[in-house]
Amino acid sequence: MRYLRPAALVAASLVLLLATDGTGVNTEATAPAAAAVPRIRALTLPDRIGPPRLRDAYAGPAFDACTAPPVDTLRAWRAASPYGALGIYVSGSQRGCTQPRLTADWVRQARALGWRFLPVHVGLQAPCSRLSRKPRRIDPATAVRQGRDEADEAVRALRSLGFGPGAPVYLDVEAYPMNDPACGQAVVDFTLGWTEALHSAGYRSGFYSSLESGVSDLAAAARAGSSPLPDALWYARWDDHADTAGSGPLTTDLWSSHQRIHQYRGNAEETYGGATLTVDRNQVDGPTAG
Repeated sequence: MRYLRPAALVAASLVLLLATDGTGVNTEATAPAAAAVPRIRALTLPDRIGPPRLRDAYAGPAFDACTAPPVDTLRAWRAASPYGALGIYVSGSQRGCTQPRLTADWVRQARALGWRFLPVHVGLQAPCSRLSRKPRRIDPATAVRQGRDEADEAVRALRSLGFGPGAPVYLDVEAYPMNDPACGQAVVDFTLGWTEALHSAGYRSGFYSSLESGVSDLAAAARAGSSPLPDALWYARWDDHADTAGSGPLTTDLWSSHQRIHQYRGNAEETYGGATLTVDRNQVDGPTAG
């Protein structure tokens, strides 16, 4: 204990007295702590049909590119690259690239080469998103309905491309700040509506986001008891680890039955068979579309 001068000792005594009820009991130490308010509250929607039977699971490397590549490039990569599946942006009002080649015939030819598919839908983004290039946002007041509407749009696109019931489609929600619980709740509600509508249409629900934002909030929703949750989770953490082990909020008890994809590196230029693409790299252990 450090030495206190007399004046300092008096002052210290007064501080101690103010922190007690006069009996020597420290009221600050004994006062009950305020109950922590959970970031995500539970929400349950009807899911009478439930997810379709798991099929077409794939385990191995995959890539996603902004624009669907030429069939000749897919042929070269199928022969020479380690990849067996690719992400394609099938729908959504906020897709980042045009898709001049993405047709039912393109899918048919790619499928004949042996490719599996990870369909992606890029629609409304988190209310607190800072992405100026994707300005359309989820409305917290109508998030569930908006999620259902986005699912309907995705289903129409899947059908037009030749993907039948049972195929997954992954909702792309880009990273957003984590300082606004209402924002995270809107993303969760939107995703539950998305999942409910996809199940009703016979399709599987997927969700893509960063591990530190959207995936963190979905994990909190799972622990709170929300449903129906997505059937598969595609998490972005660019750590160059080609695995699906998860980390942080994505613990081993969540989406653990062949339900994960890890995007572990972005914007990598690769060349196989003389054909070059700029891609994001992924490790898959989850549902794909055939």
